[in-house]
Amino acid sequence: MPVLMIATYNEDGSVDVMNAAWGTMQERDTVALNLTESHKTVQNIKARGAFTVSIADASHVVEADYFGIVSGNKEPKKFEKSGLTACKSEMVDAPVINEFPLCLECKFIEYQNNEYGCGVIGKVVNVTADESVMPDGKLDMSLVNAIAFDPYTHGYYKVTERVGEAFHDGTKIK
Repeated sequence: MPVLMIATYNEDGSVDVMNAAWGTMQERDTVALNLTESHKTVQNIKARGAFTVSIADASHVVEADYFGIVSGNKEPKKFEKSGLTACKSEMVDAPVINEFPLCLECKFIEYQNNEYGCGVIGKVVNVTADESVMPDGKLDMSLVNAIAFDPYTHGYYKVTERVGEAFHDGTKIK
């Protein structure tokens, strides 16, 4: 599962971040996050109409894990304690975490809660990436050093090597 850092502003303007492993792209410009309404982050998303999704990297596994084990409902200075920094997104009313190399800036579309699950749906309106992961002006995912979560062993793993070409390699079997 990808390790996603969901960032919002609290009602007082302070930064809130949570770790969400249950999320995905639905289409090229739509994200779906399986989050319950009890999360402070979901309350903020609904109130502000926006959020950012950063890809957690191996250099910040401690902070990413911290964002998953500490609730913004119980710790108002959660983000400050992490030691990370943020700036305001230019496109949406949400923070961009400076230390994470890749960020999707999203407008809130809707909250779904039905017999099949619950979650936040957002439209990606901008993508920002640190220059260090964009040689020649193009994103190189191997440089992001993204981490993935294994829900069976509770481990984090680095995702660093491209091993194939999607929608192409399988044609060798045809």
